[in-house]
Amino acid sequence: MWWSLAASAVIGYLVGSVQFGLIIGRLTRGIDIREYGSGATGATNVIRTSGAKAGVLVILLDIAKGIAPVYIGFALARAAGVDTHDDRAWAAAAGGLGAVVGHVWPLYAGFRGGRAVATGFGAALAMNPVAAAALIPVAALVVGTVRIMSVMSITMSPLLALVFVALAIAGVSPWAYAAYAVPTAALIVWKHRGNIQRLRAGTEPKIGKGGERRADATGTGNAAASTR
Repeated sequence: MWWSLAASAVIGYLVGSVQFGLIIGRLTRGIDIREYGSGATGATNVIRTSGAKAGVLVILLDIAKGIAPVYIGFALARAAGVDTHDDRAWAAAAGGLGAVVGHVWPLYAGFRGGRAVATGFGAALAMNPVAAAALIPVAALVVGTVRIMSVMSITMSPLLALVFVALAIAGVSPWAYAAYAVPTAALIVWKHRGNIQRLRAGTEPKIGKGGERRADATGTGNAAASTR
């Protein structure tokens, strides 16, 4: 079982390291989006810099790269002879967490990525489609009300973690899913610490705003990724 956990985590990390936001930014506008807007490679910054259609595409691709490692983890655990779904779930959770870490610190992009909201949701969706999908209307309501994506990210990731923990306590879903969701939520909130400061200051941009070139852009996106 241990080799399937390790292999799932490594594969998840390699898959998560693919920065679709960076790719789409280069294809649509010929830019490194880490030099613009928030400096992140996620869909929110793609919407700011490259438009809504490009942003939606990145959301779907980032969700998919969260889903894939979970199913790969299940397959590897099955190949390793792990008998029960709950035991296989640990390899699936390792794959999902690896994808989240890969998105935040991508191997292929100088370890400067995004905040893993869509990727984290994709992994959760693969683990428990009903629980994850049930939160989509809540997330849409939050975004529609405040028009600030970071508020949705900061609130929904911990809420999803609480749901997974509650389901594990109730014996409805494996503890492996809760073990995935809690550190993922903590990482996502931590990655939004700059957004939290701007929300407190009243300077956090609304959807589609704030896509200007960053004053500290260096051509590599290094400062952008580390501060925003």
